[in-house]
Amino acid sequence: MAFSDPQSVTISGAANSLPRISSGPTSGAFSSADGNVRLVISHATGKRIRRSVRLDLQKVAADVLQPATNRPYTMSCYLVMDVPLFGYSVAEQQAYGDALTGYLAASSGAKLTQLLGGQS
Repeated sequence: MAFSDPQSVTISGAANSLPRISSGPTSGAFSSADGNVRLVISHATGKRIRRSVRLDLQKVAADVLQPATNRPYTMSCYLVMDVPLFGYSVAEQQAYGDALTGYLAASSGAKLTQLLGGQS
């Protein structure tokens, strides 16, 4: 079963509608009309199963070395679930994924802010 079309990602309070731009047996991609927000869902199976969701972002901003010049900047955020073929139910995997995203989001994102600040 595929993710519905379109997907929506809210960034800083603004919803971004992301219509499907590609589809395959183990992946799907969604993008904003301007291409600045992209969501990629993929699955890889081998000795283990890797399921990932990736958010790619692009913007144009001043070049730090030449402030009068604008240039494109990109970044990506990922969540990867890497599990053995057997041993963890989907419910267990979901519980652990929820635990990690909840940990990062708790206290208005304080732990994520610490991570992004280089703390360990």
